[in-house]
Amino acid sequence: MGVPMRDAVVFDLDGVLVDSHEVMGRAFAVAYAETIGPGQAPFAEYQQYQGLYFPEIMRRMGLPLEMEEPFVRESYRLADQVPVVDGVTDLLGTLRSRGFRLAVATGKAGPRARSLLTTLGLIGFFDHVVGSDEVANPKPAPDIVLRALSLLEAKPEAAVMVGDARADMLSARGAGVTAVAATWATVDEADLLASGPDFVIRTPGELLPHCPQIPARGPGW
Repeated sequence: MGVPMRDAVVFDLDGVLVDSHEVMGRAFAVAYAETIGPGQAPFAEYQQYQGLYFPEIMRRMGLPLEMEEPFVRESYRLADQVPVVDGVTDLLGTLRSRGFRLAVATGKAGPRARSLLTTLGLIGFFDHVVGSDEVANPKPAPDIVLRALSLLEAKPEAAVMVGDARADMLSARGAGVTAVAATWATVDEADLLASGPDFVIRTPGELLPHCPQIPARGPGW
């Protein structure tokens, strides 16, 4: 038997759909100043853990979870300043026109992810948006990708996961989906590529050859 035709794409959010690193750094600096005090906020270290849930990053960095409240507050306040990656809107529109079901599986909490996507005018492209607070085990565990596939009613072998961090690739692989490394806004390309993605794309449009038009299906699909 051949490989099933792909019919679903799961996207990470930060560093894939949006280039949020500059705004994220500003929010992190405010949270650090309010919670820790004066000094240089260790944002470069924070970026090494991209893809993980914020409380897990705080645990790994030895920082207090109290940073989450001001970080989230500032992230909401600055949301309209987050740029959508060039080519992403066209990519999402084309995938929808080809019949693909689309979801987001993000290290962010679900409500914040859905709010950001709404603010940026992208929410309508997605059938489902799943946050790390909505699964038992966030990335790099496969739970969030499996949850997205369940909501999409998609089979792992017919789906791809597009991410910009090792945690995304591990989550995709654990879920049995094709792992696609997106390099355009990653903070650590070497680590991303070393994580063993199934293929690498350097612009959003490079995903399209891997996701051809889905033949028309009968009622009930």
